[in-house]
Amino acid sequence: MTSDTHFAGSIPSVYEDCLVPILFDPFADDLVARALSLAPTKVLELAAGTGVVSFKLAAALPNSRIVATDLNPGMLAVASGRVRPSNLSFEPADAQSLPFASGSFDLIVAQFGAMFFPDKIGAYREARRVLTSGGSLLFNVWDSLEANSGSEAIHQAVRRAVPEPKPDFIARTPFGYNEPRQIEQELRAAGFDEVTIERVERHSPCGSAVRLARGMCLGSPLANELAVHSPELCEHALGAAIAAAERAEASAPLSMSALVIAAR
Repeated sequence: MTSDTHFAGSIPSVYEDCLVPILFDPFADDLVARALSLAPTKVLELAAGTGVVSFKLAAALPNSRIVATDLNPGMLAVASGRVRPSNLSFEPADAQSLPFASGSFDLIVAQFGAMFFPDKIGAYREARRVLTSGGSLLFNVWDSLEANSGSEAIHQAVRRAVPEPKPDFIARTPFGYNEPRQIEQELRAAGFDEVTIERVERHSPCGSAVRLARGMCLGSPLANELAVHSPELCEHALGAAIAAAERAEASAPLSMSALVIAAR
């Protein structure tokens, strides 16, 4: 759905404030360490969002050129608002149709973006096109919703709190693409010969429940689904999400699980 890729209005700033430190920063270091081991000189980042991976890549690879792209101008505006090093640039780009010449990069990185590609094989084929011979595609996607306790609690709470049409963004898109066999088949169909997939587990920082709930409800396209309901109902859904996340965190640290994929 188009709304699933629409990060606009106040969503980017809430995403940066609430979701980046809770969900994305813990996995960014893992992805950047893997990128560093490949010693790339020209790196393209897809679905860069507000730049959590972008800035870490630029710091870890000071002699490499990093081009970070995203489909949403609002996300790039947040990223570009920070002081950035000379080896990092931000550009709008659609992963389905990249505005770069063939063989332009030796590494492509995407953190939690592939789930949003409408035509995943097409996007992987575009990545293969702009990679040099022997270049690598490195990305991660969320594991099952059940393996991510805070996000699952919020999803279930919001669905209980809201009548039809019930929000389903969380399960449908960010947590809707995690079958290793399917991912490998689609990468091979796009022209990649070597594919490895590894599960990586983390926990959200202690005390994350409220920010995670606010981030999901107000800083993701779930906000677009909630917006079709009355403001009062939206507030009720947010309250239910916060309470559910707090209950989940009270019983155990909020679990997070992702799949990390490397292809060449």
